[in-house]
Amino acid sequence: MSASTPALDDLVTANRILAREGVVDSFGHVSIRHPDRPDRYILSRARAPECIEIEDLMEFALDGAAIDAAGRKPYAERYIHGGVYRARPEVHAVVHHHSPSVIPFSVTAARLSPVMHMCAGIGACVPTWDSRTRFGDTNLLVTNAEMAADLAAALGHRPAILMRGHGAVVAGASLRAVVFNSIYLQLNADLQMKAGALGDTTFLSDGEIAAVLRTRGSFTYERAWEFWCRRAGRRYDAGPMEGPLSGA
Repeated sequence: MSASTPALDDLVTANRILAREGVVDSFGHVSIRHPDRPDRYILSRARAPECIEIEDLMEFALDGAAIDAAGRKPYAERYIHGGVYRARPEVHAVVHHHSPSVIPFSVTAARLSPVMHMCAGIGACVPTWDSRTRFGDTNLLVTNAEMAADLAAALGHRPAILMRGHGAVVAGASLRAVVFNSIYLQLNADLQMKAGALGDTTFLSDGEIAAVLRTRGSFTYERAWEFWCRRAGRRYDAGPMEGPLSGA
């Protein structure tokens, strides 16, 4: 694989972090766009995220075809990643997870929106994609490029989308950003459920979301990434810290 070792190390770390923080369990996956080949992406073979090593990482074309499988079995839903990368040139990392916290919002009319400033990155209102609308009764898995393209179209330019009765997809400009927003998507769902039990919920306004994101630089993602690396037992290698030196 032609990608640099630091990029692959970070992808392994992202898998471990998402597992440690409870966003993924035995299932779910995270990928990066190939740093030198934008028409390819890197994703593990079909394995639980907590167990992934560099040797498990595979290279794929955007149609989901493995470049060199070498006998390794890929994820059935690898098409999700290719579909998003094909539709969104600015996206460099994608997470697909089945966090139980978000599932209730995917099967009800309840709106999933930011209730806390740290969760502003999930977007003003997270939509839901329902596979049944176009594809009828399926096992709810995205197992081909056509389904992936439909999902990516529903995602549009948003950072996240729910999948009815299934989970969520989070897309971002960097691996650190997409891991950050995946973790805070789960946290927001938990907080919103608790708030709803108390009464009417006040969500962040569009203006508040924009103000938070204007002051959110890579320092915020680095600060969180270092903390999560420590919790996951992974080495922390600092990336460039640009933007406001803040984040609460």
